[in-house]
Amino acid sequence: MPSRLRALTFVVLLALSPAFAQTPPAQTPPALPDGFAIVKPEDIKWTTVPNSHGVQMATLYGSTSKPGLYVVRVHFPAHVMDMPHAHSTDRHVTVISGTWTAGTGPTFDPGKATRLKAGSYMFHPANGVHWDGAATDEDAIVQIIGMGPVTTTQTHGTGPDWVEVK
Repeated sequence: MPSRLRALTFVVLLALSPAFAQTPPAQTPPALPDGFAIVKPEDIKWTTVPNSHGVQMATLYGSTSKPGLYVVRVHFPAHVMDMPHAHSTDRHVTVISGTWTAGTGPTFDPGKATRLKAGSYMFHPANGVHWDGAATDEDAIVQIIGMGPVTTTQTHGTGPDWVEVK
């Protein structure tokens, strides 16, 4: 499948994914004064990403497909990574748990990636090619904050977008 068609297909699937639909934060949080909202860990609604070897996403605030701020979390099972891709807007990534593995540039090489433990932060500039996931024996959860709408373009050519690494 040509790379432009693959990118368009991914963007359409991402936009249709329930994890990225315009929804209230996780569940409708209890009414709090002055516009405050709370999302407790037990209220987070995870959705499995198709063909991802079990990667799950949850929208905590906003929507990646609408203008404005969004907050999402991504849960990567151990040894699962995504192939090189880029996003149309800046993204701020914080590692919530586990060890998250991230690399930059068009060449996928988990052995040369940076391993970031919980509490670490990484900035992804708009259109910066990168790849990431959990290349270790433990799952990783990251929180991503950005401004929507955002699109994702796969840049790795042919083959699957998600892979298992050992």
